[in-house]
Amino acid sequence: MKKTSTRLADGRELIYYDLRDDTVRDAVDRRPLDRTVTTSEVRRDVLLGDSVAIASHRQGRTYHPPADECPLCPSQGDRLSEIPDSSYDAVVFENRFPSLAGDSGRCEVVCFTSDHNASFADLTEEQARLVLDAWTDRTSELSHLPSVEQVFCFENRGAEIGVTLGHPHGQIYAYPFTTPRTALTLRSVAAHKEATGGENLFDAVLERELADERVVLEGEHWVAFVPYAAHWPYEVHLYPKRRVPDLLGLDEEARSEFPKVYLELLRRFDRIFGEGEPLTPYIAAWHQAPFGALEEFEGVNRDDFALHLELFTIRRTPGKLKFLAGSESGMNVFINDIRPETAAERLREVASS
Repeated sequence: MKKTSTRLADGRELIYYDLRDDTVRDAVDRRPLDRTVTTSEVRRDVLLGDSVAIASHRQGRTYHPPADECPLCPSQGDRLSEIPDSSYDAVVFENRFPSLAGDSGRCEVVCFTSDHNASFADLTEEQARLVLDAWTDRTSELSHLPSVEQVFCFENRGAEIGVTLGHPHGQIYAYPFTTPRTALTLRSVAAHKEATGGENLFDAVLERELADERVVLEGEHWVAFVPYAAHWPYEVHLYPKRRVPDLLGLDEEARSEFPKVYLELLRRFDRIFGEGEPLTPYIAAWHQAPFGALEEFEGVNRDDFALHLELFTIRRTPGKLKFLAGSESGMNVFINDIRPETAAERLREVASS
């Protein structure tokens, strides 16, 4: 992998990640852009104990442009985009309309391929490995920013999810705090560790899932399963078998196997609702240990956390979506319409030939 960092016309950072070491990236952003101005701030909810990002400047962000005006495609002739070069393998740049900025963190866009009509599932294993390396590199770099406590790499796919740009891409949020979801998990890990005299909760969960009927696919270094208490109609958790706290902890064996396992998982997601159905909308989310202090989670350190990816769709059956209504949105109590064992069986049935 070759990494080339440059700046866009408004001062934002852009980084090319190339498969070939001899690739030259010297294209200049020719757009007449003013410096990006954001109104992002983080406010604390004292009743719930969580934080909310206020980002009113995002109301003006690009919304479902036609394909020939996509800002994530390479620049071609007089059609100028966020990527100055005429081609790329993978690229990461600071979001022009960030939810978090400055002392409130940082938001980046990750473009998986220059092919506008592709999806992550269409990538080759070599391309998928490049994206994994980009996620890892950005996790490392962002973790050193003084305002950042946790790095979250994710992909939203599909209009049903709320995606406003159709080009295959994901995002990275660098939060200035430990997210509520992670904090809840760490409290459970701490309680389990104390109650069992030191046993790791992630290890216990993984051991149980490996012995159950909800395993979807398994490699030498990775395992994917539908969790016992899945929140979503089709939800799969992908774990490295050797517990590591973040992407930086993966060894070469796990990195090499990841593309094959993950691409197969994504392709199964696109087949679960049958032929002729639109591509399955999904969210793919990497959960990594915070880089900030963990004193509030007594007895827990970063190595107690287990890196894992959660992949889920809001589609519950062809033509029908799972909406977060009263119980889910009002009280955070999920009601799943599909038994996790049934979901796992379906995902095994649609394996590639």
